[in-house]
Amino acid sequence: MAPTPPEQRVDPAAAARQMRGFGLATLGLVLCFLLPLWNLARFAAGSELYSYILLIPCISFYLVWKERHKPPSGFLPARGMTAGFLTAGSMLLMVYWLVLRPRLKMFEDDYLAVMMIAFLLLFFGVCGWFFGRDFLRTNAFALGFLVFMVPIPAVAITWIDSALQHGSAVVVRGFFTISGTPFLQDGLMFQLPGITIQIAPECSGIHSTLVLFITSLLAGHFFLRTPWKRALFILAVIPLALLRNGFRVFTIGELCVHIGPHMINSPIHHKGGPLFFALSLIPLFLLLIVLRKSERAGGRAISKTLENSNPIPPE
Repeated sequence: MAPTPPEQRVDPAAAARQMRGFGLATLGLVLCFLLPLWNLARFAAGSELYSYILLIPCISFYLVWKERHKPPSGFLPARGMTAGFLTAGSMLLMVYWLVLRPRLKMFEDDYLAVMMIAFLLLFFGVCGWFFGRDFLRTNAFALGFLVFMVPIPAVAITWIDSALQHGSAVVVRGFFTISGTPFLQDGLMFQLPGITIQIAPECSGIHSTLVLFITSLLAGHFFLRTPWKRALFILAVIPLALLRNGFRVFTIGELCVHIGPHMINSPIHHKGGPLFFALSLIPLFLLLIVLRKSERAGGRAISKTLENSNPIPPE
């Protein structure tokens, strides 16, 4: 094994200075963005859609802490990446103050999205300067995970809501057809015996879908190694979200038909989201088990092939 070059050896005293410098720089950055960060925390705490944002920094910190046993070979600054991040963050702030500020005053989620993107770009630049390329590479997932601190722009939320509504309507139609319940469909409205229900934007399940997506991302990172299997596992969230939401609407509709229209105001409608979310976790983790077992089987097959192709010569 080649010796570590002197310029890449980690000096404990230098590492301590780097940590102090990083802490002071991060503190300064947080103070500069203190008002947007406070507004984000307040906004997330009062939002049903973005309540998960408050957990994102904690999860990212844990992911970095989990990799602490992989110390970098040195703390040489990644000057190119640092300059890119700092320049991009600074330019975004300039564009906001010169162009976007008058337009975003009335849209808190869009304003916070711009502020958080700028904050994260500058923070990535600070990490690159004090810890170098090895740290950024080792903790790429943890740092990238901080992107979930950024609220989704209002235009994108409208598009996602619409896609989930119409996708859920297709699933609901399928469930009613299979069950034999008579119905008439007009877009997002279903006329059932004794009641008409509509899949409104509030019933799109966007919050549960986002949380399910984040859950699949974390589970894939922890338990899967093959990139395409991780991608398959994450993409499975889309049909699973539609099935979950469609099944929820179908269940409420069946209760209204067979018990009474008053079930539209029952707790299973207004507070049943966590129950259906928990049900959607079952097929998701069954898929995770299947993919994980296939990786283990593939790993054993490769090891056996290598053993057969490299037999131990007789003594």
